[in-house]
Amino acid sequence: MTTDDAPGPQLASAGYRDVPAAAAEGAGRRWWDANAGDYLDEHGAFLGDDDFVWCPEGLREADAHLLGDVAGRRVLEVGSGAAQCSRWLAAHGALAVATDVSAGMLGAAAAVDRARAADAGREAGPVAGRAVAVPLVQADARTLPFPDASFDVVFTAYGAIPFVPDARRVHAEAARVLRPGGRWVCSVTHPVRWAFPDDPGPPGLTAERSYFDRRPYVEADDRGRVLYAEYHRTLGDHVADLVGAGLVLDALVEPEWPEGHDRTWGGWSPLRGRLLPGTAILVSHRP
Repeated sequence: MTTDDAPGPQLASAGYRDVPAAAAEGAGRRWWDANAGDYLDEHGAFLGDDDFVWCPEGLREADAHLLGDVAGRRVLEVGSGAAQCSRWLAAHGALAVATDVSAGMLGAAAAVDRARAADAGREAGPVAGRAVAVPLVQADARTLPFPDASFDVVFTAYGAIPFVPDARRVHAEAARVLRPGGRWVCSVTHPVRWAFPDDPGPPGLTAERSYFDRRPYVEADDRGRVLYAEYHRTLGDHVADLVGAGLVLDALVEPEWPEGHDRTWGGWSPLRGRLLPGTAILVSHRP
């Protein structure tokens, strides 16, 4: 049997357990590189190419205005995925930069930009919003390659924070690159969700774990390598991490499930959304 024919590592275990931070290092980048295409195939239509959706509940920045007036402002997106949010911001006058640790996700973003540019080139004249592209930078959210105080706004919509063991470093880097008075906004899975099974149906309505059990959810292969790790923090942990980075919490937004929104996304569904919060959005600023 040739090396090419040999089976690769297979998923062997999944559950909540402690793992050394070093053992999980790089797992997020590898997972998103391998699954970028599947993720966008499943969720791309909901996210759009140039829309700004904060969460599975469908809260949009166009309605929420959590970033404030972005026209003419330097805005950094952390954990941008395919850069949908940054594209929307650029179309609304922001000087946006999109960063992600995953080359696979940034490759998908670049492909969208190329396709949109080609479409615009076939038009008789420029079409507003059709071909807005943003700079794409591969970077770990814990070590951003930008000078101090270089952005007016930094944000992440479900990026970075759940996938690193040391989220305080993400907040600290956001604070570092923000100018004084600048805004940092991040959306995360609502911590109460971790007490419940990740099931959109009736089983997902019964708590089965302690809210205070902070062990991450880990998937490992048959060779013991961590394939995926997602970290749980209580609401108090998130606030402590943010405040510990020198930021001031201005608001905690818990989007309600809107009437008529019937989309299921993993454990998010109309059934659960009517009863349990699914997303927490922390709005803060650097004093």
